[in-house]
Amino acid sequence: MNTPIRVLVAKPGLDGHDRGAKVIARALRDAGMEVIYTGLRQTPEMIVNAALQEDVRVIGLSILSGAHNVIVPKVMELLRGKGMSDVIVIVGGIIPDEDARELVQQGVAQVFQPGASLDGIVAFIKARCIRPAFMGQVPGGQHDAI
Repeated sequence: MNTPIRVLVAKPGLDGHDRGAKVIARALRDAGMEVIYTGLRQTPEMIVNAALQEDVRVIGLSILSGAHNVIVPKVMELLRGKGMSDVIVIVGGIIPDEDARELVQQGVAQVFQPGASLDGIVAFIKARCIRPAFMGQVPGGQHDAI
């Protein structure tokens, strides 16, 4: 039995436009993922606490306000502080290329800018989250899927 990928979709900061986040949440749900949508005006602390409580594998941040250079580093810091560095963080919104590169350097798995396809986002998450159900040890210390 496959456990669905759990994704938290959040709208941090004062941005009040959540239509895109809802479209993404529905596409992820339709792709078989379990989606938790936090709603508008979430603080980094609220997002990370919800991610911890919900035991998510992925956090998707939708930011249109231009506050990504403040919010995302804080989310990453809080995740590290709670021992949640294995949680995959993706960001979507109107983010300049230079800022997107910086966010990736800070640990964001991917930045999806305007025009990103829903199928591409789903495929990225699935590719990053799928792991063999059993990893067996083989002679020589190498791991191989059994």
